[in-house]
Amino acid sequence: MTVTDCPTLADVYAARARIGGRAIRSPLIRSQALGRLTGAEVFLKLETLQPTGSFKVRGAANKILSLSREEKSRGVIAFSTGNHGRAVASVARAENLPAVVCLSERVPGYRLEAMRELGAEVVAFGQSQDEAFRRALEIQGERGLAMVAPFDDPLVIAGQGTMALEIAESLPGLASLIVPLSGGGLFSGVALAAKAINPRIEMVGVSMAVAPAMARSLEAGRPVEIPERDSLADALLGGIGLENRFTFRLTQKYLDRIVLVSEEEIAAAMAHAFARERLVVEGSGAVGIAAILAGKARPKGPAALILSGGNVDPGLLHSLVGQAMKKDPVA
Repeated sequence: MTVTDCPTLADVYAARARIGGRAIRSPLIRSQALGRLTGAEVFLKLETLQPTGSFKVRGAANKILSLSREEKSRGVIAFSTGNHGRAVASVARAENLPAVVCLSERVPGYRLEAMRELGAEVVAFGQSQDEAFRRALEIQGERGLAMVAPFDDPLVIAGQGTMALEIAESLPGLASLIVPLSGGGLFSGVALAAKAINPRIEMVGVSMAVAPAMARSLEAGRPVEIPERDSLADALLGGIGLENRFTFRLTQKYLDRIVLVSEEEIAAAMAHAFARERLVVEGSGAVGIAAILAGKARPKGPAALILSGGNVDPGLLHSLVGQAMKKDPVA
């Protein structure tokens, strides 16, 4: 695979062999509560249990471990809304490589501190991921660092696709896959692998309603920029890049349906995950649950929801669960 090629199923299998020492085969568990609600078998893919707390370690590891010795010696740089930066910092530390992560000034402080604790140099710049990206390009040019893009990179996409292999092996009759959708790296990787295994699998992408960059780009038929707004699903914020080469067209190709969920629906999903599923799930990881609870996604079964991350401020989660329990003591 070259940097100009879209990844294939073979690339996803190659990624699985490459990243085995950095990412786990995450559990896939049945949700009795969502099963009763939908009348279908519903399973949850717990990427919340990855070493860095999110799926991002798969793509970051595949990219970094594919770099040449010379590229590794100079170090790596990334731009991120949080989880990708943490993954890059973690893999770089394990490989003894210097790492720089650029984020917008809107990214919550606890995400920045997590990256600093992993040894990364953190640069907060601008009011959007697009501005952080431009700053990352400047630093890359100044220092000769290798860019580890958060989504629009064939190696990153292939790395994220490895979880589709795990789901398909555990659920050979899989009918629906419900996946958080932002820049499209996760969705593209999972969808290309799942559809290659079984073209009849329904691929549902879910994003937050306040700033769904991929959804607006799909509507326009081309990548577009939209303003960022605060969201509980902060890891889904950011544009897809006006020069997007891979994830936009892969999402166009494989997406069967897109669902947008409100902030209230995301909050209810995070509370549900904690109270009913006994899981800590961040807003971006809970959007699939939100879509089902709100009746916006009625999956065919067996269905799998990817819970993409669990890096959430404990105080925020405590507040959301407390509010939900006041409304419904058995929520």
